[in-house]
Amino acid sequence: MEYFSYFCIVKERDCNLSSHPLSKPMPDISPYFPITDPTLIFLVVLCIILLAPIIMGKLRIPHIVGMVLAGVIVGSHGLNVLERDDSFELFGKVGMYYIMFLAGLEMDMESMKKSKGRFLTFGLMTALVPFIMTYFMAIWLMGYSQVAALLLGCIMASNTLVAYPIVGRYGLQQHPASALSVGSTMIALFLSLTAIAAIAGAFGADGGWAFWLIFLVKIIVFCAILILLIPRAARWFLHRYSDSVMQFIFTLSMMFFSAALADIAGLEGILGAFLAGLILNRYIPRLSPLMNRIEFIGNALFIPYFLIGVGMLINVRVLFHGGEIIWVVLFMVFVGTAGKALAAYMASFHFRMPIQYGHLMCGLTSAHAAGAIAMVMVGMRLETSPGHYLVDNDMLNGVVIMILFTCVISSIITERAAKQIVIDTNARAMKEKEQDDEKILLPVKYPDLAESLLNVAIMMRNPRLNRGLVALNVVYDDHNRQDNQERGRQLLAKLVKSASAADVRMQTQVRIAANIANGIKHAFKEYDASEIIMGLHIHKEISPKFWGDFAQSLYNGLNRQIIFVRLKQPINTLRCIRVAVPSRAEFEAGFIRWLERLLRMAGNLDCRIVFYARHDCNELISDFVRHRHPNARAEYKLMEHWNELPHLAEEMNDDHLMVFITSRKGNISYKTAFEKLPIEIERFYSGKSLMIVFPDQFGERMDSMTFAEPQHQEEKSAYELFLDWLRRKRVT
Repeated sequence: MEYFSYFCIVKERDCNLSSHPLSKPMPDISPYFPITDPTLIFLVVLCIILLAPIIMGKLRIPHIVGMVLAGVIVGSHGLNVLERDDSFELFGKVGMYYIMFLAGLEMDMESMKKSKGRFLTFGLMTALVPFIMTYFMAIWLMGYSQVAALLLGCIMASNTLVAYPIVGRYGLQQHPASALSVGSTMIALFLSLTAIAAIAGAFGADGGWAFWLIFLVKIIVFCAILILLIPRAARWFLHRYSDSVMQFIFTLSMMFFSAALADIAGLEGILGAFLAGLILNRYIPRLSPLMNRIEFIGNALFIPYFLIGVGMLINVRVLFHGGEIIWVVLFMVFVGTAGKALAAYMASFHFRMPIQYGHLMCGLTSAHAAGAIAMVMVGMRLETSPGHYLVDNDMLNGVVIMILFTCVISSIITERAAKQIVIDTNARAMKEKEQDDEKILLPVKYPDLAESLLNVAIMMRNPRLNRGLVALNVVYDDHNRQDNQERGRQLLAKLVKSASAADVRMQTQVRIAANIANGIKHAFKEYDASEIIMGLHIHKEISPKFWGDFAQSLYNGLNRQIIFVRLKQPINTLRCIRVAVPSRAEFEAGFIRWLERLLRMAGNLDCRIVFYARHDCNELISDFVRHRHPNARAEYKLMEHWNELPHLAEEMNDDHLMVFITSRKGNISYKTAFEKLPIEIERFYSGKSLMIVFPDQFGERMDSMTFAEPQHQEEKSAYELFLDWLRRKRVT
């Protein structure tokens, strides 16, 4: 009775308080949600994109997880702040395409060609292992029918590269484990989509041989159109239009064109986007400003939009309803993750890769999103009997919840593996940074040459050193000095903008001098530069002499590497680099430097590089390529005498670059035939893209210039033997 009396008193007090004028009920804000105003929708999304990485960084959770969880919270199954309207459909699909397109663009094509057996093996393993596990466990443990088990097995066999932006953030796009994961994802997705098409055909009236014949013809036509059309369109467009906005729009157009063709062929658009990336791979260098713009737009807007949209599909509340759904979710998460993990670690063990590589492969291939949603939607349209569909509500909810858990697991594993790989790589990079003196100086004067010089320097620089470039404009000290200074500042400002688009720092200086060559030499010493890249005059009206007004004075007065460049077309459209190497060039002090620069440029452009030299020199270059640039597409041809130079012009095409390795007077590889080089170039190589290299000429530089240690001990010893042998030959 006392407890009841106390309860009545408290209730009466609460009623009196509620009638107090200062005690008003909370306003009902539910009518204002979900937000429908486009401006507010975009504002909320931008706030999520901005705040999710900050909050997740404090919690040491991958940023991608934050995007997905934010979608769960603000979606209609959460707080109902936003509705998954057409904007999420549009931007989400663009983001999904973007992930696959970037994966294709950043693939190491040469490594893929050399390791196609590994790609095929891992692709089959990562598709078949989870498919077989899911099929039998779904029948034995969950009691699904054979057709439903087949559908669920296809869903688990595929995966989406949700964690790929993490790989991009750590700069591991061309890492062997990343490349294997991307290639295997495409193989698994293609096999899964083909199997889904077979299941859908079996339920339809057109499931006979005619269906498969038409399906095969559509795939062949689809691939033929992409392979024949996109490369020609890319070469034509990039050769004629250098505007950054136009190039970006052209690239996106090719991506959506390929995705649309894939949909018409009965495949998923993400497969078409990936193939478009593979085809455009060699036309968009990894370190180019265009690639930087593509990555920036995708990582800043489209990919986060896709991740938030995925989160908005997920209804976590169904887990609290109890019943069979909990077991369905646990089963799908376990099988989907365990199957992919088993395939990844089996492949890493079979390929004799470090365990960190297995972790990265497991993380990248264990997430399910876009492919799973597309396949489960197909199953929802297939009727097993009147009114009964192949995918019931439990399977649908289980797949959607499974997407959340696999995305979280995939992101965490990928983040940890990428960090460990980067830590191991940075230990070698620090040693390389301390011992490599690379700092490139770009003397520029003419706007039509400056942009191409910058692109050459970006292709040659070592991004791991993270050193900027130096752009120099030297003007004569005459009555036009002030006007020339202003034009020089405008030119350098344009170069700084172009360099920043490729995430390259640049120092600039407008220098006044009575002699251009002396001005360049003084700036070279002030900035402690390692080499010079400058233009070779194209127009006769600039200077009647081949070398211009001051080039001879510069390379005769400076004993460091100088590269003269004349490009007749954009550097990213080059398909082959041909290098003429004189006899005894391997004994020069700057041999390693120019060889490293040319191989790095060939690797970034993904083009062939052909060396014309004597047998001993080719053997030495081959050893260097094998230990320092094993993925380079290098070829070696015999050239006994320098007088064979005119015959090399017969192998030149418009999209080839001819490189002449020369020497200054008094050096061991110098020959009098070098004096006739300008005449031979004007006669046999007129209208061709050229590069003339004057290497370092002092001896102590090669001994002090070393590189990062190879990853494996046997490679390290071989490389050290190679350097020792080179030094002994130079001494003798």
